[in-house]
Amino acid sequence: MRTSDLCDQHGDAVLVCNAPFISYGGCRAATARIACVRTFEDASLIRKTLEMPGEGRLLVIDARGSLRAAVFGDRMASIGIANGWRGVIISGAVRDVEALSALDLVVLALGRVPRRGGGIGVGESNVELDIGGIAFAPGDTVALDDDGLIILRDAPHQGQP
Repeated sequence: MRTSDLCDQHGDAVLVCNAPFISYGGCRAATARIACVRTFEDASLIRKTLEMPGEGRLLVIDARGSLRAAVFGDRMASIGIANGWRGVIISGAVRDVEALSALDLVVLALGRVPRRGGGIGVGESNVELDIGGIAFAPGDTVALDDDGLIILRDAPHQGQP
């Protein structure tokens, strides 16, 4: 079901994310449970998380909106795909945009930059994140498509919108 239809059907029970995400992946629509990571210009914890079984989840990454250094690129995308992740939603930057666009993976980010982020392991996982005016909590269900991104609280996993 499309995000616009879900908003019409559920009204105020749907939380709409107002962050200006850009789609960089080859997959532009999904509905999935989420995991959450917070970091700043450091990709180590993101990589460590993507190395774990994704079970069809989306990884929401609060990179504090930084566009100075990318925290996700083609190598991490390959790791995520190999481990069953559906995609990533990043309040920050990506790189390797041409390669990302060819992958069957959701990749939403605020922007792109060729510079790679650090790797010292700074960050937190399994935490609630505030992005685009709404709170993302581990286990929430997110639906996204070309119309936008929404949170469906306490909703079962529903596959593609």
